[in-house]
Amino acid sequence: MTRVLFIHQNLPGQFRRLMRYLQTRPDFDVVAIGEETAVRRESAGPKVRTIGYARPDGPGEKTHHYLRHFEGCVRRGQAVARTCVALKQEGFVPDVVVCHPGWGEALFVKDVFPQARLVVFCEFWWAASGLDVGFDPEYPVSFDDRLRIRIKNSVLMQSLLAADDGVAPTAWQRGVHPPELRGKIREVHEGIDTQQLSPDPHARLELPGGAVLTRAQPVLTFVARNLEPYRGFHVFMRSLPRLLAGNPALQVVVIGGDGVSYGRRPPQGHASYRDALKAELDGGGETVDWSRVHFLGKVPYAMYRSALQVSSLHVYLTYPFVLSWSMLEAMAVGVPVLGSDTAPVREVIRDGENGFLTPFFDTALLADRALDLIARRDEIAPVGLAGRETVRTRYDFETVGLPVYLDLLKPLPGPVEEEAA
Repeated sequence: MTRVLFIHQNLPGQFRRLMRYLQTRPDFDVVAIGEETAVRRESAGPKVRTIGYARPDGPGEKTHHYLRHFEGCVRRGQAVARTCVALKQEGFVPDVVVCHPGWGEALFVKDVFPQARLVVFCEFWWAASGLDVGFDPEYPVSFDDRLRIRIKNSVLMQSLLAADDGVAPTAWQRGVHPPELRGKIREVHEGIDTQQLSPDPHARLELPGGAVLTRAQPVLTFVARNLEPYRGFHVFMRSLPRLLAGNPALQVVVIGGDGVSYGRRPPQGHASYRDALKAELDGGGETVDWSRVHFLGKVPYAMYRSALQVSSLHVYLTYPFVLSWSMLEAMAVGVPVLGSDTAPVREVIRDGENGFLTPFFDTALLADRALDLIARRDEIAPVGLAGRETVRTRYDFETVGLPVYLDLLKPLPGPVEEEAA
């Protein structure tokens, strides 16, 4: 019996599919730890014992602002360490710990369980230039920001130094880590369920007002966990007037929350970037037929899948940052993807072969290319199917990701006993 402990602030996070698979195996005993208010027990699965810890206090008011993130992570790491000590006292000592280090939860795991294999999820390594920071001239960064970002990596560095192994979802994400630490990291995506996410010519998407969208009409989709600049929402919104004017039958479906996952808050006086950008377009003399733009917010997974399955074209934009599941999931259902010509997207999409690329900041070109592709949606269908094949062969959970993870979920070798003289 292999005992595995998963740790993730927003449990199960990226570990959902792996945790659910291990529940089908009698040779694995799985326990999971996460912040109590963020744990989604139903998503983790019925056979996993989930333990929540109280959200720790934030940094002190007088803490230097470079160190506030670090102090918050140390406090969280301490909360996790105490939870691990309690587990150990109960008799549960894991053979393997799989942890997302981004919030500090991996900092002290090895101090509690020194004999366990610690695998950390290496999602991103922050850089003061050349990646997401400073990429968008609309949101400039100061010299002070750059110094703060250098210190922000301290938590990731300490966690990776303590770990036995690291995993990064893509080659690009692995490559942004320092060369000195990169040797510990294996490339393995958390996996896409290409059986559940597959083309469906009969798919229907029922909108809140009762209207139904199908593949018989032109539909453009845009998805992000939260609608914000990191995922190019501002660029997408500014392309809408040209898009809608260019095709009077086009319906636009937008899925995502109004919060902020990354980067700065919305402009002062606006509750969200959606509100701010709608006000900008309406106040700037642009004509936008908002009746054909359907903001669905955060939706159940089945509705999200149906939206992708009825889509004629899926637009995915991102800074040089973590690649979203939504792009790969759109490709998995066979919808052609028009993605930003940025490094994480270029790793997956070859323009005109398994998807299409467009410059991140060019709203007019985005609209024109999207209109052309939608007008030729029957002609470009093979490109969408080639995108599905890319995901099936490179990112499928069962056939690609799972074998690598199972190799990582092996206990560390025990001490070698000396033979008697």
